[in-house]
Amino acid sequence: MGNTDKFEMIAAMYDTPERIQIAKLSAEAIGEYVKDAKGKQAIDFGCGTGLVGLNLLHEFNSVLFLDTSPNMIDQVKHKISRLAIQNADTLCFDFEKEGLPDLHADYIFMAQVLLHIPDAEPVLSRLYDVLNEGGHLLIVDFDRNDNVVSDIVRNGFDQAELKELMVKIGYRDVQSNTFYTGNKIFMGQDASMFVLDSRK
Repeated sequence: MGNTDKFEMIAAMYDTPERIQIAKLSAEAIGEYVKDAKGKQAIDFGCGTGLVGLNLLHEFNSVLFLDTSPNMIDQVKHKISRLAIQNADTLCFDFEKEGLPDLHADYIFMAQVLLHIPDAEPVLSRLYDVLNEGGHLLIVDFDRNDNVVSDIVRNGFDQAELKELMVKIGYRDVQSNTFYTGNKIFMGQDASMFVLDSRK
């Protein structure tokens, strides 16, 4: 998946106070859409060091932390071991390149992941296939920001355009809202973040 090599290099120093705070806010935004999920399975897709998913463990029966970066997954494994977490597992896997494993989940969430994926539609379609009927895909990412110029990430998303894409793929009940605005949080620029909820 996009930028795996860069994440491999920064895994050990990824958990800065700023990233920890953004992850907490992202988890809270996702949690608003999680209902009666104590018996449900979730996937933290593009989990990084697990900052978002670890804040949501209490919501689900189990969480699978999935990422393309072995070093990021190692960080998650250390946290799971250190905290003696019983309801979590890890998987290092590239959705863009490899055949689909036999994965199924009631909830999939991805925080600041989609902006690293050049062509979002195939990945969102494959995630649709992984979801159980009635399951939710929750996306946290940056609103489109024309001040961000980068050759390694998108400059965010127009929520209306992303909703159209989700509906085209087959998702229903798509809704989104901006939940946070911060200083210099996106490639050194002030930016806002949204959460999008959709169902299969």
